[in-house]
Amino acid sequence: MSRPPRGTRGAPGTRTGRRKSSEAWRNWAGNVTARPVREVTPASVEELTAAVRSAAEDGLKVKAVGSGHSFTAAAATDGVLIRPQLLTGIRSIDRSNGTVTVEAGTPLKRLNMALAREGLSLTNMGDIMEQTVSGATSTGTHGTGRDSASIAAQIKGLELVTASGDLLTCSEKENPEVFAAARIGLGALGIVTAITFAVEPIFLLSAREEPMPLDRVLTDFEELHAENEHFEFYWFPHTGSCNTKRNNRSAGPEAPVSRFSGFVEDELLSNGLFQVANSIGRAVPATIPSIAKVSSRALSSRTYTDIPYKVFTSPRRVRFVEMEYAVPRAALVDSLRELKSMVDRSRLRISFPVEVRTAPADDIALSTASDRNTAYVAVHMYKGTPYHRYFTAAEQILTAHEGRPHWGKMHTRDAEYFTRAYPRFGEFTALRDRLDPDRVFGNAYLRRVLGD
Repeated sequence: MSRPPRGTRGAPGTRTGRRKSSEAWRNWAGNVTARPVREVTPASVEELTAAVRSAAEDGLKVKAVGSGHSFTAAAATDGVLIRPQLLTGIRSIDRSNGTVTVEAGTPLKRLNMALAREGLSLTNMGDIMEQTVSGATSTGTHGTGRDSASIAAQIKGLELVTASGDLLTCSEKENPEVFAAARIGLGALGIVTAITFAVEPIFLLSAREEPMPLDRVLTDFEELHAENEHFEFYWFPHTGSCNTKRNNRSAGPEAPVSRFSGFVEDELLSNGLFQVANSIGRAVPATIPSIAKVSSRALSSRTYTDIPYKVFTSPRRVRFVEMEYAVPRAALVDSLRELKSMVDRSRLRISFPVEVRTAPADDIALSTASDRNTAYVAVHMYKGTPYHRYFTAAEQILTAHEGRPHWGKMHTRDAEYFTRAYPRFGEFTALRDRLDPDRVFGNAYLRRVLGD
């Protein structure tokens, strides 16, 4: 059977995959829903541009949605929902300049695997790779790193469809003011259609995972951060225990996690039994402190060496809701001690560990690490469990330390707060006024966080 010509794929009888929406869209966690007037699945940049122009003519808002891994309503719309799953794959590889250009709808997992086949890798990445490249970068997705920053900080160029239907190519040399902001653009400046990332020859990482008392981690935090290229830890509330992870480049040899060990540690314990434990905790909250003590001791020390994405990322099958704040790295220890004290004094029952990571300062206007060395504190609650009291209390602590919330994770901050939190906030909103004066790409979330 022959393939349909480019520009004709999509819903039957339509050139651009345009169809009326009959079902509500839901994000991965299930805490955000939207019911758009219509959905469009463009098969080319030309079709995407046409969809934006058509929506503007009809007076409809437009939002692109990736895999739905944001916990905020950043991608929600009652207008036109763009699904980019046909805009995938690597466009080109430039080995001499160390870059790869990829279509915006490409999942990070597919990008990582494709790069590995080419003997290439991103320098740093987050711990989940189900997101699309445009969704991950637009909300500031990050991993942990002493010297290497977020995924967006590895962008060398991008392509953007604006509200007028124009296609902008942006880099440090071409439309530099748009490039400076659009690397983390929240979907407010336009729809990203392609991204050029810096890449490097593939390398090996040695991971060392080890339980450690929280007091020791906090006492030695600056030393642990300085001595490791990538350091992170997970503290189990209701305990004084952490699991730590240190990733550093290695000359080899490759020594991956065995299939049996991977099944036991990553699937059976970290996902299967953790799911059961959380289900029990949701049904009987009084059991959570005891479960937490068992969970904190369930994973033993291990070391392994593998290619980057197999070390940085892990399967996450237990669904949750999350709030994460970026605080100045110097404030991390005080923030964690205050968070632990709050939990110990309260009647809260928290079954998910608190995740802590770091990032160096970068130069992106709305990056949570913009102009300051950063530590991230992420709090989670099992899906379906009341989270408001915990998240509110944690948010009060973290905002008192000049925290900046992750754009794709739950928070209650607004434009007034961000005007103080980001020195270049006005620069971003002025650019938005120029590129999208009629708020074609607007929604309720952007009205709250950027103002109107």
